[in-house]
Amino acid sequence: MATAVESTGSVAWWKEPTREQWFAYVASWLGWTLDAFDFTIFLLIMVPISQEFHVPLAEVTAVFTLTLWMRLIGATASGWLCDRIGRKTPLMISIGWYSACNFIAGFSPTFWFLFLFRALLGIGMGAEWPAGAALSMESWPIRSRGLMAGILQGSWGIGFMLSSAAYGLLYDSIGWRGLLWLGVLPALAIVYVRFFVNEPPVWLENRRQQRLQGREVRAPFFKIFKRGMIGNTLNACWWMASGFVNNYSVVALFPSYLQRDLHLSPGLVALPIILQNAVFFLASLGWGVISDRLGRRWAVMIPAIMSIPCAPLYLLTGNYTMIVVFFALQGAFAIGMTCQNPSYLSERFPTEVRATASGFCYHQGAIFGGLVAPVLVYFAASWQTGFAIPMLIGTVVGAVSFILATLLGPETRGKELVADLSVA
Repeated sequence: MATAVESTGSVAWWKEPTREQWFAYVASWLGWTLDAFDFTIFLLIMVPISQEFHVPLAEVTAVFTLTLWMRLIGATASGWLCDRIGRKTPLMISIGWYSACNFIAGFSPTFWFLFLFRALLGIGMGAEWPAGAALSMESWPIRSRGLMAGILQGSWGIGFMLSSAAYGLLYDSIGWRGLLWLGVLPALAIVYVRFFVNEPPVWLENRRQQRLQGREVRAPFFKIFKRGMIGNTLNACWWMASGFVNNYSVVALFPSYLQRDLHLSPGLVALPIILQNAVFFLASLGWGVISDRLGRRWAVMIPAIMSIPCAPLYLLTGNYTMIVVFFALQGAFAIGMTCQNPSYLSERFPTEVRATASGFCYHQGAIFGGLVAPVLVYFAASWQTGFAIPMLIGTVVGAVSFILATLLGPETRGKELVADLSVA
C-alpha cells in the first residue's frame, strides 16, 4: 500500500488520469460551460425584452424564476435516469434539450411564447448537472478531485463570460433574438459525448452488483429521505439553497442595476461581468487546491465569509472603477464559494443514489434562487431605493446561512467513491 501511494504521489496529478477519464471530464465540462452560456445570456437581455414586449421588468424576471424552478424537475428526472441507465445518455439528452429551447425562444412572437420555452429550457439545464457531476467525479482520481471540481464548477464563469462577451460585442448588431439563437451551438457537444465517453467503472460495477444480488434501487429519490440519510439530505438542501440565495443576490439583477439605475451602455455593463467570471474561474482553481489539502468545508467557508464585506464596496458607490474591481472580486468570494458543489455533493451520497441525491439537493436550491430576482425587484420598488440595498441584504443573509450549513455538514476530503451497495 505504501509503495502504491508513493508511486502515485510521484506522478504529476494531470498524468494520473487515463485517457477515458479525461474524455469523461471534458464531456462534463462542455455540458456545464455551454449550459451557463444559454442560461446567463438571458440575464443580460431582460431589460430589452421588457421594452420590446411592453411588459414590466418584474414579469421578465418571472421567466428567470420559472427557468430555475423547472431545473428541479429536470434534475430529479435526470438523476433517476442516471442512477438507472447510466450517466452518458441523460447528459446528451440534457444538452440537446436546453440548446433547442434557447434557439426556439429566439423566434418568440409574444412574451408568453418566450416564457414557455425559457421555462422548458430549465428542465434541460437541471438535467445536465447531475449527469455531468456524477460522470466527472466518479471518473476522476481522488488526489485531485477537489481541484477538478473547482475547474468544472468554475467553468460556469467561462460560460457567463462568453455570454457577456457576445452581449457586449454582438447585441447592437443581432439584438436579443440573435443572442438566443447562438444558444443552439452547444448541441454540437452531443457528438463528442456519443463517440468518446464511456460510463464510469464504479457505476457499472454498482449496477452489476444490484442485478447480481437482486437488490436493484428502482426509486432512488425515496431512498435519500430514509432513516440514516435524511439528515445528510436536508443539510445538503439547506447548504445549496443558501448558496443560491447568495449567488443570485449578487448576479441576477446586477446587469439590470447597471442598465436601469446607473444607465450604462452594453459595453460598460458587460465589462464587470466578464471580469467577475474570469476571476471566478481562476479562483475556483485555487479553492480546489485548498479543498484537496485542507478539506471541502474550508474551501467554501473562507470565500463565503469574505463575500460579506466585499458586497457594499461595489453596491454603495457610484464610482465605476470601484464597481468593476469589487464586483470582479466577488467572483472569488460569493461565486467562488460554489466551487466544490460537484465534489462535495458527489462524495456525500452512495453510488446507487448519487446522481438523484446530488441533482435534487442542488436544484431544490434553485427554487430559492429563483425567488431572489422578483423579491429583490419588489423591495426595490417598495422601498424606492433601487436595486443596490436589496441586493446587499440578500448577499449577506445567503452567506451567513451558507456558512452555518457548512459548519453542520460532514467533511468528505479523500473519500473513495466505491461500487459497494450501501442503501440497496
